[in-house]
Formats: sequence, C-alpha cells, structure tokens
Amino acid sequence: MKQLFVNRNFVRLFIASFTSQLGTIVGNMAFAFFLLDRFASQPYYATLAEMMYALPTLLVFFLVGVFADRFNRQRIAENSDWIRAGLSVLLVVAVMYAWLPAAFCILFLRSAVSKFFSPAEMAILQGVLSREQYDQAAGLNQMIFGIFMLFGVALGAIAYNTVGITGAVIIDGLSFVVSGLLIRSCRIDTTVVLPNGPSNLRQLGISEIFQDFGEGYRYIRGHRLLFTLLTGFFLFGFINGGFAVLPMFTMKYKLAPDHFEQSASLFAIFIGIGFLVGSGLGAVLVKVMKKHVIIIVGVLLSGLLTIGLIYANEVWMYLTYIGVIGCVLAPVNIAIGGWLPELVAPDKMGRVSAWIDPLMMLAQSIALGLIAILYPHFISLELTYWLMGGLLLLASIIYLWKLPNLVKEKELNEAISTISV
Repeated sequence: MKQLFVNRNFVRLFIASFTSQLGTIVGNMAFAFFLLDRFASQPYYATLAEMMYALPTLLVFFLVGVFADRFNRQRIAENSDWIRAGLSVLLVVAVMYAWLPAAFCILFLRSAVSKFFSPAEMAILQGVLSREQYDQAAGLNQMIFGIFMLFGVALGAIAYNTVGITGAVIIDGLSFVVSGLLIRSCRIDTTVVLPNGPSNLRQLGISEIFQDFGEGYRYIRGHRLLFTLLTGFFLFGFINGGFAVLPMFTMKYKLAPDHFEQSASLFAIFIGIGFLVGSGLGAVLVKVMKKHVIIIVGVLLSGLLTIGLIYANEVWMYLTYIGVIGCVLAPVNIAIGGWLPELVAPDKMGRVSAWIDPLMMLAQSIALGLIAILYPHFISLELTYWLMGGLLLLASIIYLWKLPNLVKEKELNEAISTISV
C-alpha cells in the first residue's frame, strides 16, 4: 500500500477523486433532504432527482469511451470538473429562486458531463499503476467509498440544516474546482493519456464515433469472461436504483417517520462501517481466494440479506442488516475493481469502461422510474425489497454458471501462451 502513495500522480488523482465525490455526495444528499422537506407529500420529486443523475448516461454513453481512448484523458477529466463547477453556480441560482424545472435540467447536464470523468480517470489509473497494484488501488477505493457512505449522508444533513441547500451546492461546486486543479498538476506520460495517438475532434464524425463504440462492444463480446462479468452490472443497476431512495422511504414512511433525517444518516453510517470492515476483509480475501469465488459468494449473500430487510420491523434491526450487507459487498467490489484492469488492454480501457455506466444506469433509471410510478399506490416497500434480493440471487446464479469454467479456460490459455514463449 505504501508504494501507491509514493506515486505522486496516483496521490493527486486519488485526492482529486475523493474531493470531487465527497462534494457531490454532500450536495446530492442535501438536495434530497431539501425535496423531502419542502415537498413531503410528493416523494416522487426525490426519485426524479435521482433519475437526473442516472438518465444522462443514456444520452452520452456512446461518446465517453470513444473520447477517453481518442483524446487526451487528462484534459477530459480536468474539463469535466471545470464544467461541473460552472453548472453548480447555475444550480445555486435555480435553487435560490426555487425553480425546480431548471434545477432538474442543471442536475441532468451536470450528471451528463460527469460521465466523461470516470472512463478517463480509470484509464489513467491503469497506466500509472503496475499490474500488482490494481487490487491495492481497488481496496483503497473501496475503503474511501465506505467513508463516503459513513459520513456522506450525515454531512449532507448537517450541511442542509446549517448552511442550507444553497451552501451545500456551493461546497459541491468548490470540490470540482479543487479536483480540477489537482488533475492539472499531474505529470503523466503521453502514452498513458494518448494511447492511440493524437486525434482531431473536427475529423471525428458520427460514423467514426459509433464505429469506435461498436469496437468496444466487439472487444467485450470477444472476451467471454469480461462479457459475463459485465452482464451482472445490468442487474446491479436495479439494486442501485432501489437503494438510492428506498432507505429514505423506509425511514420516513415505515420505521422512523418523525425523525427520518437522523435515521437516514444512521443508515449511511452503518453501511459505511460495513464497507470499511468489508474493505479490510476483502484486502485479505483477494490474496487467498480466487476473485470469481469472492464475487459469487458475496452476491449470493447480499441477495439473501436484502430479502431479510423485509423482516426488519425496527430501526436498529434494519441498520444491522444494512451493515452486514455493506461488509459482504465490499470484497465483491474489490474483486471486480482489481480484475477489470487485468482483463482489458490499455488502449481499449476507455471504450470498455464506458459500457459499465450505460448498463448500470439503464437499469437504475428503469428501477427509479418504476418506483416513481408504482410506489406507494401499486407496490409496497416489502415487494420492492423482494425484487431487489431476487435480482441479486439471479446475478449470483449467472456468475456461478459461467465464471468458474471461463476462469479455467483463461488460465489454460495463459499457460499455453507461456509454454509457447
């Protein structure tokens, strides 16, 4: 782990990502509290806000990976921060005048711009780290995610109750400025930021964009192990969509209607603790167990525990289940995060990683849309948890059916290649 922090580029990218994500979580959660507070009788507003974070993926998904592989990855990540900072200023104005349609449009645009950040950053990290450091970086990122979960909602509630929604959005915007400055300060080899050589935006037509995007799909389809791994991301998207709003709904309309903000903060604390504990466990497991075994077992247990949430009839039982779910999911995320860079060629990383968000966000948008339409008049919280748990169980079955044989096939091919050399 110490070797990671000797790498100055990694440290700056890591802090930039941390700052940007923390500010975003604070701003988004404060906005959710604002909507639930001002429009308590209209919970679909909070769901619509979550959809504004998810839907833009479907608008730009065919561009982000092509840009990350065709153009300067460092400038893409940096400019993404600058544009989001500017949009945050407009969001402050929209909130001050309580103009919700404009606020939702700005959230949509800001989310669309953010989609260019992750493929570029992921591709840069692949280039500045050695193969042996992928698992370490994935474990560290998972620990940071646990910290976000631990403090993010609480900080959002604190920001909303102290500096208000306007102050929370300003904090969000400043986080993008800090992130952009850190990314600009990195000194990265041209082969990493421009793996396919320089390109001209004017020469990149629609046909070339879709051809490049299709090449990413063909690359994934040509690697069955990678294809199977990414198939599960579609099912994970439904889970993300459900958990984006259901914990708050569960607290407000079932377990803690009189103090749902505090209970929602406790939800984040418990799942954050679970992710932190699970991150430590995952760092050990990836050294002694095969990654596909960690993924299969972790997804299976998560599905069973999600169904168990149905029977949590008081706050502390619900929070305990959530903490265990976080502990189980963290090793899964570490295994997947450390595995993907091993399976993808550096010059294809942008186009491959660009498929992850569309798969997840399409499912997430469908889930949020269905919840907005069907809850609470047509489906109950209990039925929704049944559906989410069932999808996780389905993902574990798919992985159990496919991954072991594909891993054996990959290991055999690598052994043959070694002998041939």
